[in-house]
Amino acid sequence: MNANYLFKRLIIFVLTIWIAATLNFFLPKLSGRDPVRQRLEERALVGGSVQQGMEAMIKDYDERFGLNKPLWEQYIIYVRDTIRFKFNYSITNYPKTVAEMIATALPWTLGLFGTATILTFVIGSALGALLAWPKTPRIFNLLVSPFLALSAIPYYLLGLILASVFAFHLRWFPIFGGHTPGTVPEVSWAYAWNILTHAVLPAASIILSAIGFWALAMRGMMIMVQGEDFMTLGEAKGLEDRTLFLRYALRNAILPQTTSAALALGFVISGSVLVEVVFGYPGIGSLLFRAIIDGDFYLIQGVVFIVIFAIALATLALDLVLPLLDPRIVYQRD
Repeated sequence: MNANYLFKRLIIFVLTIWIAATLNFFLPKLSGRDPVRQRLEERALVGGSVQQGMEAMIKDYDERFGLNKPLWEQYIIYVRDTIRFKFNYSITNYPKTVAEMIATALPWTLGLFGTATILTFVIGSALGALLAWPKTPRIFNLLVSPFLALSAIPYYLLGLILASVFAFHLRWFPIFGGHTPGTVPEVSWAYAWNILTHAVLPAASIILSAIGFWALAMRGMMIMVQGEDFMTLGEAKGLEDRTLFLRYALRNAILPQTTSAALALGFVISGSVLVEVVFGYPGIGSLLFRAIIDGDFYLIQGVVFIVIFAIALATLALDLVLPLLDPRIVYQRD
């Protein structure tokens, strides 16, 4: 890979982040909501009376959060802080900062959805490869229809079905949260099992819903590879079926799947919103949902920027690593 191409890709990466971050700043403000006023009025209603000095408190908080500054000045401060990954305070969770809240929620999302995405890729690709191989037992063909049917159901809807069956009726798994309420986090097998049981249903909703797509894509690639000349040559040499399957067919068909897997990992954070809301999982999705409901500008900007950065970084990494995975791919100098 030449230096000129690498420089261009980095420029595109920076421009993509900047444009998306700019939209991320202005779009929430188009709603016209005043999150400080809304939050204080909610607190006043809970107290049963209208607080005295409401306007003075709103003015003080607007100054503290920088909402009283001109929009262009707010934008400059936002860009400066975003470059350093130093986001403002959360308006509805003050004095917590946005960075603290993201740092708390991000491991939950990465652990659950990262693992689910990898498992889906492995299981779906293996199933698709076996379905396309002529000498695979016919019983595997019976799995195609159920998984394709499940792939037509959105994550969150399948999650509701699983929760209804396995949590409400059978009571095999808990339905809400990342661990049992009141449990003190600790390094122990009991706590790890507690987290695992809470993650089974949301992970299952993702895996079952996505396996069909991965299997179908891998099956198509395997069928294409089997028609290549090197497969015919391998068969003519009398190579074993295992060698033809693993080293010739699967090795070449897996490359496009790897590309899709890298992009899917980049979308892990953004794809978690509705599933986490359904199961009350304490990840980035639930955090973003609450921020939107409360009109917490700074929390929305922080979470969305992390999503944008993750997707752009995954795309850049894939573009740079792909020639290492497949030597046939060469980026020529202009």
